[in-house]
Amino acid sequence: QVQLVESGGGLVQAGGSLRLSCAASGRTFNNYPMGWFRQAAGKEREFVAAISWKGGSTYYADSVKGRFTISRDNAKNTMYLQMNSLKPDDTAVYYCAHYKERYVSSGYYRVDRYDYWGQGTQVTVSS
Repeated sequence: QVQLVESGGGLVQAGGSLRLSCAASGRTFNNYPMGWFRQAAGKEREFVAAISWKGGSTYYADSVKGRFTISRDNAKNTMYLQMNSLKPDDTAVYYCAHYKERYVSSGYYRVDRYDYWGQGTQVTVSS
């Protein structure tokens, strides 16, 4: 079992920055990849970023590449999402998620590749 708790969301103006955190409990956090997803009102949940269990490999959606950075600190059981140059289109509830498999495969952007989810944190970007 893995419990995930996101924090760091809030209201920010366009062009601003936020850093999300995902605190994990449970013995498998350090040994599995993790990901960030987001869901805007009335839309499906979409992939944002993923990171391998050691942190050496990262993956991003085209819409956030160059603006967002995913990282993790396994000693603290915590994953982060640094979000810069935020746009109104980034407004959504952001979720962290635990990957089902030990190693990232080609389907890392799929919701069904993840088995544990946090409750989400709201990010609102005003224009």
